[in-house]
Amino acid sequence: MPKQLLLIWAIICSGIITYFCLTDSSNIPAINFPSIDKIVHFCFHFGFTISWILFFKKELKGKAPDDYKAYLISFIFSVFFGITIEILQSVLTVTRASDVTDVLANALGAIFGIFAAIVFKKQIDKI
Repeated sequence: MPKQLLLIWAIICSGIITYFCLTDSSNIPAINFPSIDKIVHFCFHFGFTISWILFFKKELKGKAPDDYKAYLISFIFSVFFGITIEILQSVLTVTRASDVTDVLANALGAIFGIFAAIVFKKQIDKI
């Protein structure tokens, strides 16, 4: 798959996450499930990290001896993106607040995304 398409996909995923994290929370239906917010943060950053790994692996192909650079860049990007979203929630919205445990859930999602990329390396390399 061309790296331009992977970049577009990663940007679209990032935009969707940004929208849902910054939209007025009163517009989102309430779900009575324990820790659903943390699960959503985990899943968002799992997908975010995977989508950026796909792009960076293609972008760095032939330039890096190992995949660790794609994993590291994607992880750092995911963590900083999550922190930025949390700051924006407290600054730009009135129905949301920043939460350190959301940042932890984001980082865990990113870590599991990297582990999944390592486990499914052969399949990812075919993309």
